[in-house]
Amino acid sequence: MADLLEQMVAQQGQGQGNNSGNPGSSRGNHEGEDRGLERFQKFSPPKFIGGPSPDVAEGWLERMLDIFAALGYMEEWQVSFSTFQFEGPARAWWNVVKAKWERERTTWTWINFTRKFNEKYLPPIVQERWKDGFIRLRQGALSVAEYETQFTKLSHFAPNLVLTEQKRIRCFVQGLNVEIQEALATAQLETFSQALEKAQRIETAQSQVKAFHDRKRRQPGTGNFSVGQSSRNEPPTKMGRGAGGPRPGGISNQGNAGRGQAGRGP
Repeated sequence: MADLLEQMVAQQGQGQGNNSGNPGSSRGNHEGEDRGLERFQKFSPPKFIGGPSPDVAEGWLERMLDIFAALGYMEEWQVSFSTFQFEGPARAWWNVVKAKWERERTTWTWINFTRKFNEKYLPPIVQERWKDGFIRLRQGALSVAEYETQFTKLSHFAPNLVLTEQKRIRCFVQGLNVEIQEALATAQLETFSQALEKAQRIETAQSQVKAFHDRKRRQPGTGNFSVGQSSRNEPPTKMGRGAGGPRPGGISNQGNAGRGQAGRGP
């Protein structure tokens, strides 16, 4: 996934004058693309015909993002396989967009595709909701890998916030848990893949330290006694006559006093 993100940023930096990523110019290995399409179809991706319902468009796009997050395909394949699911009015609309892209030599990136798709099928209020979700995204109880998946997914709806590599890194780090942010404070992060790798290493190290301390706390203590607790080897305390201990013969003080009173006669 980190390699995919790095490739995405590199493609975005090429601008619209580069046609190397466009189908029809150099599609690469068609056999590999065919196998990629077969894997994509195994996820049962939904068809999309367009229409006025933003909920349908939003659900379809979210499903595409989930599939590509699992597959980790290059952006060109993401656009090609997504539009392969278009039918009816959506197919007609895409044919117009594709022809324009070919004339203007527009790069086939996922950001370029989602920008056109959002303009056509998602009203501004829906786009703002997704953008707000990206801005509020925090790692919380997620692992670094899980957080990165959500970050990548939602970043497509806030392209202006991740236009450059450094902006993407800054947004990513700001959403990490505080202890990981502090550990990354002095790190030199030049690429997103570096930020992701170092964050995962810090997470692993912190987990190992926590596990060590947990094991140490569970170990039984030796040679320690709590306040007021005596050793088992200490002999029992001896009790003297004035301590109320038992008297020999079972004779009580009360019995002795009674005999003394009986001996006093007239």
